[in-house]
Amino acid sequence: MAEFIKIYEDKPSEAAIKKVVDVLKNGGLVIYPTDTVYGLGCDITNTKALERIAKIKGIKLEKANFSFVCSDLSNLSDYVRQIDTSTFKILKRTLPGPYTFILPGNNDLPKEFRKKKTVGIRIPDNNIALEIVKQLGNPIVSTSIHDDDEVLEYSTDPELIFEKWQYLVDLVIDGGYGDNVGSTIIDLSGYEPVVLREGKGDPDIF
Repeated sequence: MAEFIKIYEDKPSEAAIKKVVDVLKNGGLVIYPTDTVYGLGCDITNTKALERIAKIKGIKLEKANFSFVCSDLSNLSDYVRQIDTSTFKILKRTLPGPYTFILPGNNDLPKEFRKKKTVGIRIPDNNIALEIVKQLGNPIVSTSIHDDDEVLEYSTDPELIFEKWQYLVDLVIDGGYGDNVGSTIIDLSGYEPVVLREGKGDPDIF
């Protein structure tokens, strides 16, 4: 059964963040808040954890479109091919923020993702998520928590999320109510930016 811990976004407790990071380092799955919806994440370097998330989502790992959640733009060169100045300016202007940017992947991607030509990069404007990634030292692979409700697309109440997910994951963070609007997804891998999904972030940022 998962652990359920409260972390305050305005001042995340170091001890609580360390607990989350220890779970991730040991191959655990964590549900955590972002600046949009709650996410399900694991350490990008842990194959077994990646396989667990893919199994929960009912998809093959190599076909999964997970996001890489980073703490800042310095992680980008680890996974993304060199990007031009205009692309970098868009990223610098909008991140941290409620966007997922699709960028061209490089040859240093974890082996599970090497067949993919692109990767989705997130730097959420949420102190809890950013502190976890900073202390972990590498990105979290993440996917949104969806709701079975026909009206609400995403689960927003951490207690209800815990109720539903307590036997599937190792830790659930209560970071307050989440949003029920996902990130805006923008493909920057081609010649022109393409908005793939309008979400919380303003799509007219160019």
